[in-house]
Parts: sequence; structure tokens; C-alpha cells
Amino acid sequence: MRQTEGTFAARVVAWQRLHGRNQLPWQNTRDPYRVWVSEIMLQQTQVVTVLGYFESFVARFPDVQSLALASLDDVLGLWSGLGYYSRARNLHRCAQSVVEQHGGVFPKTAQLLETLPGIGRSTAAAISSLCYGERVAILDANVKRVVTRFVGFDADLAQTSNVHALWDVATALLPKGAAATTSMPRYTQGMMDLGATVCLPRKPDCGNCPVRLDCVATADGDPQRYPVRTRRLKRSSQSIWLLLAQSDDGAVWLSKRPTPGVWAGLHCLPMFASEEALWLAVPFAMRKHMQPIPAFTHVLTHKDLHLHPWSVALPVESFKDVQWGDGRWIQSETWSNLGLPAPIRKLLQQDTTR
Repeated sequence: MRQTEGTFAARVVAWQRLHGRNQLPWQNTRDPYRVWVSEIMLQQTQVVTVLGYFESFVARFPDVQSLALASLDDVLGLWSGLGYYSRARNLHRCAQSVVEQHGGVFPKTAQLLETLPGIGRSTAAAISSLCYGERVAILDANVKRVVTRFVGFDADLAQTSNVHALWDVATALLPKGAAATTSMPRYTQGMMDLGATVCLPRKPDCGNCPVRLDCVATADGDPQRYPVRTRRLKRSSQSIWLLLAQSDDGAVWLSKRPTPGVWAGLHCLPMFASEEALWLAVPFAMRKHMQPIPAFTHVLTHKDLHLHPWSVALPVESFKDVQWGDGRWIQSETWSNLGLPAPIRKLLQQDTTR
């Protein structure tokens, strides 16, 4: 490393003050609740997507107590469309833990924060450093990129031992001295901002980087080779047939998905592994009323879902003896507020506008 760690931190802090992101709705606060909600929402999700969800979420649940008292369905309803729904389930469980185990007050150290549901090492460090000034490093995907490029860390991050070594490097770069605590919030935010706006995965803006003069990757002329990670999760695909059963009073049949599995805990249309299975689940007299809906693909992180919807709309009396698993008929004014997978919500909304 060609410059002292202290100089690195000082440059990041100075850059963040002038050029970093300072107007996001979860910034300029030491409220651990708002910081925590934003950190969970921002996991694998872009800022532009999170903005609308964050505002709605904290308006409905302004503090950890109100979130803890809410039903999981209410939480999933506000999360619907944001994806990675395990985050919402863990958010709800974590709120209940904070209230039950910590009197509604978030712990002030990363070590204690990490014991809460859904809070990993980097998220715990983000909360404790941003809100309480604790001198701990974060290491999300963006920060890994900044750190590995700056020091030329080319060990394979597919190996856990190398990730642990990178944590040590990130810790060594933290602010030092008497002012370390007061500078930690801006330093942590600066590392996030650098990774999100300058040290990009492709076409990094090295010319506007505050630490470019001592960055190993910039000197080598190939910053995109960092970070190194050889193991990649293989993409898979799954075909699913869906039944949109609707009565003439506007109700649709929905059931809650089991945990674990695709869309666990969310309300969903009946799902089938094949078209034959779907047709066998529909009474013979109803089959002539079945209508296909154009198939489409919904892309998850590591899986493509090929969805094949069919609809059947009949007077409510026709459905009186029909059930599809452990579900129920739900009116539109109710299902619109439930936790629904994004493609299911889209299907239902399209159907009601026809």
C-alpha cells in the first residue's frame, strides 16, 4: 500500500462531504431504525428502486415498535415487488426481537447487532458506525470492490479465508486517532458512495476517485479484474403453470406459499408443475371456460421462472364446491394490500383492467 491508511480515510471523508450522496431520505440521521430499514432494502437492490418503497414503509411503520406489532401480511404487502422477500420476513422478526429483547432500543455495537435476525456483519457495522460512530468496517459488494482495487487484493473471494483477510484489510483502512469516532459516519457513507457512483463494476470513473493516485488497480491499468471471484452460482430455470380463478363478484382464489420455496410466505395463485396437472385440478364442467394468458418469464437472481397462466371466470355459484389447496377467495380491495409476488400482482392488475 503506497499511502498511509489514515490518509486514505481522510480523503474518503473529504470527498464524501463535497461529492458524496447527502440527500437520500435515510441520510442525515442517527436514527438506527431508518438506517436499518434502508440497509436491508438496499441489499441487492438499486437506490432508485428503494426510494419509493422506503418512504411508504416508514410512513406506515415509523418506528420499530409499530413494525413489531404489525402482521407479517401487512409487512409483505408493503414489500411486494421489491423482491428477496426473506428480507421482509427477517425485518419483521428483527423488529420483534429488538422490542422483546432490547426494550425497543437498537444495540449500539456491531457485535450485538449481528445477533439479531437478518443482520449480518456488514449491515451491523453500517448501523453502528453510521448511528453510533463505532470504528468498524463494512464490506458489502460495493466496498469489496473499492478495497480490493485500492490495495490490489487479488486473492479469490470464493474462499472464505480470503474474505476474512479482506475484512482485516478493510479494518486497517478505517479512520484512526482522536477524531475517528466523529468521522466514522461520513467515512462509512463515503465508502458506500465511492462503490456506488465512482468505483463501478464496469467503466469505473477513476478520474474522479479521491484515492486514485495510490490505487494499485488504477496504476496497473486494469481495475475491472478486481475483485477476484472464481465460483459462480449456476442459473437454473423452472416452468410453472398458474390458475387465475375469478368469480363474478371480483374475488380471486389465493393461497399462502409454504416456507421454504419459491415466493415463500407470499399469497399466490394456485401453482402446478405441468399443464396436465393444472387441467386435472379444474372440474370437467369448467374446462371449456378456460382461457390461456400469454406466457412470460420472470427473472430471479439465479433462476428464470417460465410462467404459463390460465384463467377461468365463472359465476360465484359455480365455484361453491371447488378448492385449490389451502386457500380462500379474496376480493380485490383485500388482495391489493397483501404480499404478492410481483408477477402475480401484475397478472391480477391486468385482469381487473380488462
